[in-house]
Amino acid sequence: MNEFKRLESLDALRGFDMLFIMGFASLVVAVCSLFPNGSECWLATQMGHVSWNGLQHHDTIFPLFLFIAGISFPFSYAKQCEKGVSRLAVYGKIFRRGIVLFLLGLVCNGLFRLHLDTIRICSVLGRIGLAWMFAALIYINFKPRARAIIAAVILLGYWFLCTIPAPDVPGADPLSKEGCLVGYIDRVILGPDHLYSDGIFDPEGLLSTLPAIVTAMLGMFTGEFVRLPEQKLSGNRKTVYMFAAAAVMLAIGLVWNNWFPINKKLWTSSFVLAVGSYSLAMFALFYWIIDVKGWNKWTLFFKVIGMNSITIFLAPRLISFGQATNFLMGGVIELCPEQIGRIIYLVTYLGVSWLFLYFLYKKKIFLKV
Repeated sequence: MNEFKRLESLDALRGFDMLFIMGFASLVVAVCSLFPNGSECWLATQMGHVSWNGLQHHDTIFPLFLFIAGISFPFSYAKQCEKGVSRLAVYGKIFRRGIVLFLLGLVCNGLFRLHLDTIRICSVLGRIGLAWMFAALIYINFKPRARAIIAAVILLGYWFLCTIPAPDVPGADPLSKEGCLVGYIDRVILGPDHLYSDGIFDPEGLLSTLPAIVTAMLGMFTGEFVRLPEQKLSGNRKTVYMFAAAAVMLAIGLVWNNWFPINKKLWTSSFVLAVGSYSLAMFALFYWIIDVKGWNKWTLFFKVIGMNSITIFLAPRLISFGQATNFLMGGVIELCPEQIGRIIYLVTYLGVSWLFLYFLYKKKIFLKV
């Protein structure tokens, strides 16, 4: 495999991940609801976030995206080095990407409404930008062993910090929403009016960005590993090693869960390892099927989404796919029972969204940050 050849598996996996954001999760719930108590079945509940501690499939979407962003960087950095791009220029690109994603997060939070006194400052895109940026800076400045130590120090240090209760909530559980140091730091630095919904806690807050850096770093370790020449390590053996590493991470994460619960909103260290395990295993599966075995004819549907992932995240805020859906199928939906109509709506919505991305794909228009 060409050292700088684009990994098709990355685009497909990113597309698979974003498909749930596009509306597939809601479609799964709608289909489950056709059956008695279907909306409460295991599969339907996996399409939503846990309220606090625990892990469901929907909790893996965000960290998987960040993990994938990490995998890409060793390839792009090596390509820049090969082209003779200066160190200063590389730093500039890293900072630019982090800052642009943070600003796009503010735009998604309503920056253009100009309610600057109440706008939420933290965001999903902001966390991706900052966590990836710091992970990339660590990557280009430290050797693998040093990076592994830094990752371990961050996870252990974050665990220690999370044992400290919020000073403004005496006697509270330090791992609770109200009593955690994570929320306290955001309330003090950002102010309650700039936090998520209730003004108590922000799931993409400042302190919890620290362990998110490790999520991006795990992706970069993976990308660095996959870049090893085929002469040194075949694709099949790389896949086996990745699955083995995923199993080890899962085991450590589950054991750690006994003292530091798996919690997406806190982005706990055990959560980093649990979703890191899932992310690595999913990438290993896609990598083996697509890049190693070459079975890629089925990937177009996912690649169309994955190659414009930021676009489909932002587009629904600017384009009414729902209005287009009602224009095309509103009459049919009205003639159907409510549950069937809901399924038709969601299938059409997904179809409209995908066709929009397919148009961009055919025109080779890709939003890159």
